[in-house]
Amino acid sequence: MIARRYFISGDVQGVGFRYFVITEIKRIGEVFGFVRNLRDGRVEVYAEAGDMELEQLEAILRKGPRGGSVSGVQVEWEMPSGNYHDFRISY
Repeated sequence: MIARRYFISGDVQGVGFRYFVITEIKRIGEVFGFVRNLRDGRVEVYAEAGDMELEQLEAILRKGPRGGSVSGVQVEWEMPSGNYHDFRISY
């Protein structure tokens, strides 16, 4: 298990980005953490999973939902906390 924190910028709020992430996580499988909007207009995703699952997630985040436009994804590597047992929208 590894962990990554992603900061996604572009036209990513008000376009269903969080729900897009939730739907894609269900397809990927065992990914734990959260997705939330930030006040500065970015979306933050914290995810704990295997390397292969996080590679899939990052590719999805770089693409974004149909109604949005991703201009950048900043990735921070972290130690997994083990505090998450599902993946959800955080407010």
